[in-house]
Amino acid sequence: MLYAIVGEDAAGSLERRLSARPVHLERLKALQEAGRLVLAGPCPAVDSPDPGPAGFSGSLIVAEFPSLADAQAWADADPYVAAGVYARVSVKPFKKVLPA
Repeated sequence: MLYAIVGEDAAGSLERRLSARPVHLERLKALQEAGRLVLAGPCPAVDSPDPGPAGFSGSLIVAEFPSLADAQAWADADPYVAAGVYARVSVKPFKKVLPA
């Protein structure tokens, strides 16, 4: 089943985000190589694809996991969590409707 993982950035976490980004991306690439990643990316804090020093307000990941518990465990082990980038992370089942 698919799960939506939404991380909300902590205030002032841009430097921590940039520092932890390489290992965060490695985990996402592993999901992609396994054919389990639907989409992933950050939410700019301002209306721009390159928010500069404004940074990001969070991230969205949609990926396939065997269960909600597995998706939650994967999210809990994210380097952004360990680095204090995310203030909160929610994991919910997700049903993809479109595009078909």
